[in-house]
This record gives sequence, structure tokens and C-alpha cells, in this order.
Amino acid sequence: MEGFKKFILRGNVVELAVGVVIGASFNNVVNSFVGKVLTPILGLIGGQPNFSSFTIRFGQTRIQIGDFFSALLSFLIISTVVYFFVVLPMNRLTSALLKKTSDEETKKCRYCLSNVPINATKCAFCTSDISQA
Repeated sequence: MEGFKKFILRGNVVELAVGVVIGASFNNVVNSFVGKVLTPILGLIGGQPNFSSFTIRFGQTRIQIGDFFSALLSFLIISTVVYFFVVLPMNRLTSALLKKTSDEETKKCRYCLSNVPINATKCAFCTSDISQA
């Protein structure tokens, strides 16, 4: 039982559980945005996008290809919204927060050629003494 407690209380499991809960609520937000905002706008431009009546017949078999097209259109709209309103802003934010240090703030270790802070006395990569010379 102790092993199970350690497993459940590990950071990865808790983070995954939180991610699933947040993902489910984010799914509701995105679906609401697409269904209540974007779909009516598309309806104004080109009519309600409803392909459910499209079918293909092969003898007695009827393939409802329209439902697939509706799901595909919904996927494309949702993925576009997620990309432009979530992924792109997050990429810009993280690149601004994690900007690389400039060459003026670093120097090269003469042993392993890694970039280290200008005031470092030991290389963080090879632990060589690189005091100011």
C-alpha cells in the first residue's frame, strides 16, 4: 500500500490529473466559442454548415459521408481557433520569457566550448576552472 501512495502522490500523476480536468473544461470553452460565435458568423457568410444529409449509396448500403464532413469541419475550426488563440500567444509569451542570453553576457569555456555566464568561475558543463584571465 505504501508503494501505491508514493505512486499516486508523485508529481506526474497529480499534474496529469489536473491537466485532464483543465483540458475537459477548456474543451467546453472551445466548443462553446466555436458553436456560439464562429458557426453563426460562418452561417452569415455561407449558410449553416450542416452536411449530415449527404450520403453515398452502393446498392443497398448507405454511407453517411456528411457526418464525417461535419466532424472534419468542426475539427478544422476548433484546431484553427486553438492555434491562433492559444498556441501562438503561448509561443510568443514563452519566447519572450525565455529569451536567450546575448553573447555579451556569456563567454566560452576554453575546455568544452560551452557558453557560460560572464562572471562564472567554473564551467557548469565540464566543471573546469574558468576564472577571469
